[in-house]
Amino acid sequence: MTLTFPLRAGAVATGESDRAAILANPGFGKHFTDHMAVARWTVAEGWHDARIEPYGPLQIDPAAAVLHYAQEVFEGLKAYRHEDGSVWTFRPEANGERLQHSAQRLALPPLPVEDFLTSLRALVAADQAWVPAYGTGETSLYLRPFMYASEAFLGVRPSHEVTYAVIASPAGAYFSRGVTPVNLWVSTQYARAGAGGTGAAKCGGNYASSLAGQLEGIQNHCDQAVFLDSATHEYIEELGGMNLFLVYRDGRIVTPELTGSILPGVTRRSILELAAEMGLTPQERRIAIQEWKDGAASGEITEIFACGTAAVITPVGELRWEGGSCDHRPAGAGDEMGEVTARLRSMLLDIQYGRVEDTRGWMTRLV
Repeated sequence: MTLTFPLRAGAVATGESDRAAILANPGFGKHFTDHMAVARWTVAEGWHDARIEPYGPLQIDPAAAVLHYAQEVFEGLKAYRHEDGSVWTFRPEANGERLQHSAQRLALPPLPVEDFLTSLRALVAADQAWVPAYGTGETSLYLRPFMYASEAFLGVRPSHEVTYAVIASPAGAYFSRGVTPVNLWVSTQYARAGAGGTGAAKCGGNYASSLAGQLEGIQNHCDQAVFLDSATHEYIEELGGMNLFLVYRDGRIVTPELTGSILPGVTRRSILELAAEMGLTPQERRIAIQEWKDGAASGEITEIFACGTAAVITPVGELRWEGGSCDHRPAGAGDEMGEVTARLRSMLLDIQYGRVEDTRGWMTRLV
């Protein structure tokens, strides 16, 4: 049965002046809107009890399975205000499909994509005043759907009760200092995911396992860590929460192939399609960390960037490792990004904010 998400009264709306102050400087993930979407699943009833209700703390039993066995998945996408006041989102069907795949990997019940889209529309309709105005820089309303095992029991088996929710947060730039090159640390002590594990699912455990490597990077004056494959520690996989692309002098643009331990990013997928239209040669293959180092030294690799929903496309400046480093900033560019990185970023943002015609059918109107 298709879900509907009726609005339940009771939310204390944020005052207009308070909301305006937040939207003027939202940061990222710091403030939340007045409502949230919620639905429940049980073995007996399937998905049911869907609604939009006031944003607030969830009631969760101390024995809830998620707290003990980490059975949960989530998604991330954005709502963009267009010049005519309408609100749109980017390729949400891909996020809905990935949520299904993640849920199946974590033994959670897949939510139908149509119900996923309905929950987004209902929440944004209730909180559309929180979507930043068109023309206010790279601002948006970040949407965070998630699903977790809410049954109270102690035992290693799939939960018989699951809660789905969507919360929303007005967002500015993901990195506090804006779009400037990030420095990366090659993590050889830690792996983000392994063969047969949950690397291709968007679950909290993957991000938790990346934090030790990220802290190691911070200790070495880097912003993020690059994780290698867990078997050989020779091949690039991804950052803690972003995919990677290497741009070569001969027009190739290469990203690590999906081996089952890398998250299939929606932004990653879109860049591969846009790159081909730009006349570049996109490739998905295994990339040795040594190839990265050698390519930087020879000039064969001209640009590096990371990508994801939150940060869109972020140029990579310096790569550091124990005993060495290499710099990828184009000569004389300072903190500016390379030509290919800048063009791809501009193409994506122009589509998302409605500044160019959406010829690919990637945008979905929410309000």
